[in-house]
Amino acid sequence: MPVDVREPGTARRDPDKAPAKIAGMFDDIADRYDLLNTVLSGGLDRYWRRLAIASLKLTGRERLLDVCAGTADLAIRGARHGAARVVGVDFSGSMLVHGLEKVRHGGLEGRVQLVRGDATALPAAAGSVDAVTIAFGIRNVQAPQAACDELFRVLRSGGRLAILEFGVPHSRPFRLIYHWYFHNVVPRIGRAVSRHGDAYTYLPESVEAFKFGGEFAKLLNVSGFSQVEARPLMFGAVYLYTGVRN
Repeated sequence: MPVDVREPGTARRDPDKAPAKIAGMFDDIADRYDLLNTVLSGGLDRYWRRLAIASLKLTGRERLLDVCAGTADLAIRGARHGAARVVGVDFSGSMLVHGLEKVRHGGLEGRVQLVRGDATALPAAAGSVDAVTIAFGIRNVQAPQAACDELFRVLRSGGRLAILEFGVPHSRPFRLIYHWYFHNVVPRIGRAVSRHGDAYTYLPESVEAFKFGGEFAKLLNVSGFSQVEARPLMFGAVYLYTGVRN
């Protein structure tokens, strides 16, 4: 039985994840997204992305597909740390515009391509990539099992997977702090900086509704991935999921 890590008396609210609504929300906050990631994570988001790319054991020859690419932070890191070519896919056009600016600024136009697309219907042929990644995006997908199936489909045999996503700490003292921070600090800072009323209220709701840890690892197993691991980071506030397509 999965452990219910919500605080007593807290009702779980499943947020609306209709693709058009989520894409529109990210379009609205795209110009402040990177700043808020850094502020709200205390800069740890960069460390977590570094761990994700390191887990892929890239050699300099791989083709990497980064799904829910956002403003291309993980795609750029992949290109700079071992991938020969990277394609980033996201359904928010404004996020990709900001990502493209960063790609050009880094002189990576020849190695990083950004494409608008859906995680549940990826614009890539079966077995066409050597590695796939998602950073903090799988919980926003309306049908996460379908997205996992797509990740498996596009990977070649022996290809590796790395997914970063929020969880909820199992340690009660840390969970209390985390719960307070996500429900009181995050929405206030998010609204003040992004000037968007709903985006940073959606964040804690989407995290608490997401089936993390072993439950999400089961979805990867169902899709066909082997050697699946769910590695908790920061007491389980974040998880790094890894797996292989045999």
